Amino acid sequence: MSRCGRRRAPSCSPLAHQHSSPRTRPEAHALTSRHIDHAVPLIRAIVIHPDGRSESSRLAEERLEEAAGLARALDLDVRAEEIVRIRKPAPATLFGSGKVEELAALVRAAEAEAVVVDDQLTPVQQRNLEQAWDAKVIDRTGLILEIFGRRARTKEGRLQVELARLDYERSRLVRTWTHLERQRGGAGTMGGPGETQIELDRRMIADRIVRLKGELEEVRRTRGLHRRARARAPFPSVALVGYTNAGKSTLFNRLTGSDVVAKDLLFATLDTTQRTIRLPQGRPAIVADTVGFISDLPHELVESFRATLEEVGEADLILHVRDIASPDSEAQRRDVEAVLEQIDTPEGKTRRVLEVWNKIDLLDAEAREAVLGQAGRLRAQGRAVAVSAWTGEGIEALRETIAGLIDDDPETELVLDPSQGEALAWLYENGRVTGRETDAAGRTRLTVRLHPAALGRFERQFQTAV
Repeated sequence: MSRCGRRRAPSCSPLAHQHSSPRTRPEAHALTSRHIDHAVPLIRAIVIHPDGRSESSRLAEERLEEAAGLARALDLDVRAEEIVRIRKPAPATLFGSGKVEELAALVRAAEAEAVVVDDQLTPVQQRNLEQAWDAKVIDRTGLILEIFGRRARTKEGRLQVELARLDYERSRLVRTWTHLERQRGGAGTMGGPGETQIELDRRMIADRIVRLKGELEEVRRTRGLHRRARARAPFPSVALVGYTNAGKSTLFNRLTGSDVVAKDLLFATLDTTQRTIRLPQGRPAIVADTVGFISDLPHELVESFRATLEEVGEADLILHVRDIASPDSEAQRRDVEAVLEQIDTPEGKTRRVLEVWNKIDLLDAEAREAVLGQAGRLRAQGRAVAVSAWTGEGIEALRETIAGLIDDDPETELVLDPSQGEALAWLYENGRVTGRETDAAGRTRLTVRLHPAALGRFERQFQTAV
């Protein structure tokens, strides 16, 4: 089941596949195509999805399209895409011998230098397929790790990716060092066998992993200090999660007025970014944009990014951003929830999740009406809000819903004299004013929702009776 790739045959325009999707906004084309430098030859590749191996309920065609998108995110020149049905995996090659030969012909016809297999391969399978196809073979885990390695910008992100890569490569050194003989111990021809090169390299990797884990533990400790400092502020925290390319960064920019990188590209951003936003009636909150999730996310990445994902577990509210215009939206939702289940929640903290149905501007009129009606009913229960982060539609409704869900601080009534303008401004800055009246004497009676710690600070600073 082959399909035309982005630059597979003379009949396919170099950029034809980029502009073929009706779900892609015209403004996004420049963002995706600008990564292609025609002066630099790209590595020719084919993408293969072994159907029947994953427990995910997603359609094979969608999985193949996603794998091809991952390959293009790595700037590979995808010449062909193939779905291969797997009934019984072959231990040596994953595919049956006949299918291996058939795919070898496809590799030769496409003049492919690399083959992306959308599945996790054992080191032996990877080595045997490379010999059979005479091309570099990259499995799903290796592909995602390579993308993460290119996109990580902060020191923390690079540390996390390197740790995941080393953990992945540790079991695959047999592929790298099979051409090296055992080192000889002692002098002359009578020396006994010494440490093999593979053993030496495994020990070096193990030492490096220990050092990286120590550095990441320091990162975790620093994050803990930051969280405790924020708790003293105290501002509620909101974490954005979602399937990669669901529009988290675009929504983050829309909510905060920031300019975080937001592209129509898988895993466009990896590093967590935090900003303060203003909710209705002045209540501030801290919003964090996190790394995108994906089906069959490599366990090495989940473990390595645990320090970052702790931000999600600690959040007062999780915004699960969904691409509601995707035909695979429900399956993506389940994949994200599967990753969320791996993230610990502090003892005594209740996890609250609000689904944000993004990209309603890409729906046709009938589907849009149905989604808006369903979201309207779920919004009253604090479960879902429909928005378009691209156009801004529904953003104010989202702000109001967020404020209602995180606004569980007790209400306090305060009376301020006309001279206490500074105290009034402080209350708007650090709390949520839900009621305000002014009497004949000019005094202001307020009903304010304040965190107990903030109320204590207010009383100490302004000496106001409650």
